[in-house]
Amino acid sequence: MNFNELGFCKEIISAIKEKGYENPTEIQKKAIPHILMGRDLLGCAQTGTGKTGSFVMPLAEILNSGKSKSRMPRSLILAPTRELAMQVSEEFNFINKFLKLQMALLIGGVSFTDQDNKLAKGVDVLVATPGRLLDHIERGKVIIKDVKILIIDEADRMLDMGFIPDIIKINKLLPRIRQTLFFSATLSKEVRDIGKNLLINPKEITVNPYASTSENIDSYFFQTQSKNKLDDLKTLLNIDLFKSAVIFCNKKNDINKINTFLKKNNYKTVCLHGDMNQSSRTNSLEEFKNKSADILIASDVAARGIDIKDLSHVFNYDVPNNPEDYVHRIGRTGRAGKKGVAYTIFNDNDRKNILLIEKLIKKRIKRLNLEDVNFKNNNINIKGSKLKMKSDKEDLKQKQKFTFLPVENFLNFKESGQIPDFLNKKKSI
Repeated sequence: MNFNELGFCKEIISAIKEKGYENPTEIQKKAIPHILMGRDLLGCAQTGTGKTGSFVMPLAEILNSGKSKSRMPRSLILAPTRELAMQVSEEFNFINKFLKLQMALLIGGVSFTDQDNKLAKGVDVLVATPGRLLDHIERGKVIIKDVKILIIDEADRMLDMGFIPDIIKINKLLPRIRQTLFFSATLSKEVRDIGKNLLINPKEITVNPYASTSENIDSYFFQTQSKNKLDDLKTLLNIDLFKSAVIFCNKKNDINKINTFLKKNNYKTVCLHGDMNQSSRTNSLEEFKNKSADILIASDVAARGIDIKDLSHVFNYDVPNNPEDYVHRIGRTGRAGKKGVAYTIFNDNDRKNILLIEKLIKKRIKRLNLEDVNFKNNNINIKGSKLKMKSDKEDLKQKQKFTFLPVENFLNFKESGQIPDFLNKKKSI
C-alpha cells in the first residue's frame, strides 16, 4: 500500500513526498482508513511508529473542506507536554504546506496575547496542553462547542502526569456528537476506562506491543559506583563516535551537574527539564536539532516529546524508576530503520528496576563492567571486544532455557538474606 491508495488529495500527497515519506507505516495503514470513514479510534502504538502522522494526515484531509470561525476551532489535539504539542504542530505544518488550514498552538510559557490574536482570526486545528487550554477557556478566549474531531495523544502519559481531571473537564465542554481519536502507548485498565467515557463504539488498533523494543537498538548496562558516575559517563561517551546523543537523568539537579561537567570537558551540550522557561526549552531543542550542540541532557519530560533525525545514542545516567520510561528513552534512537545504541549506568541499588525492565520487555540486557573494557583506542567498538564475545556465548546458553524469575524472589532474597529454594536445588547431570 502507498499513500496514493489512502485517498488523500494531491496537496497532501505533495507534502508527504516533500517530507520524504515513502510508504505508510503499519499504524498509518490500519488507522487512516477508519479515521477517514469517521470512526472513533482507540489506538495503541509505541514511539517511533509514525503515530503522529496517522492522525495528522487524515485530519488535514477531513478539514480541507469547510471554514473556521473566530475563537471556535473545528478540531482539538491534546498533548501532555509542551515539547510533544510542539512536535505535533510541526508535523501538521508539514502536511498543511500546500493547503490553507489555520492552526494555533496553546502551550504554557508563551504570551497569551499572541495566542489570543491567532484564536480571534479563527483556526481549523487547535493543538494544546490541557492546562493552557483551560486557561484560555476560563478567560473566554476560546469556545470548543463546535469541535468536530478530538484527538488525545499519549493518553497513558496524561494519566501519569495527573491530567485526567482536566481531560474530563474539557470533555464536558465538547459536543457529544463528534469523532474522537484516542492514542496511547499502553492500554491498561485505567486507560481503557478513560477511553470508555470519551469514545463511541471505537475501532481498536494495536501495533508493536508496548513491551517490545526496536531490534535496531543495541542495549547495554554498565555497572558503576555512585562516586564514579560522572567519570564513567565520560568514558561511555568515548566508546563510539556519535552523531548526536541524549543523556537522560531522573533528577533535575543532576542535569545541571552533568552539563557543567561535560562543558568543562569540551562537549557541546544543552539542557531540557521542567524548571526551564518555555523560551529556554525551545532554544535548547533548536540548538540540538540544528547541530549547534551534539548532546542533549534531559529529564523524562522530553522522553516522549522529541524526534531528532539521526540520533545515534541514548545514555541513561540513571536507571529509570518506571520501567516503561526505559522503552520511551531508548526509543529516541534506532528510528526509521537506522541502528541505535543505548547505554545505561547502574549500581547495586538498581537491580530491582533492572529486573522490572527485563520483565516488561521480555529480554535480557547485557551487563558489562567498565574496567573490563580496553580503552586504549578512545573510539573502541564494544562489538569487537572479547568481553562482548564472551557475553554472547553466555546469552546463547541462557536462550536455550531461560525464564525470568519473579521480581518478588529477588526482593525477598534481598530483604531476608536467606537463600531461596531455587538456588538450593542440586543440578542434575
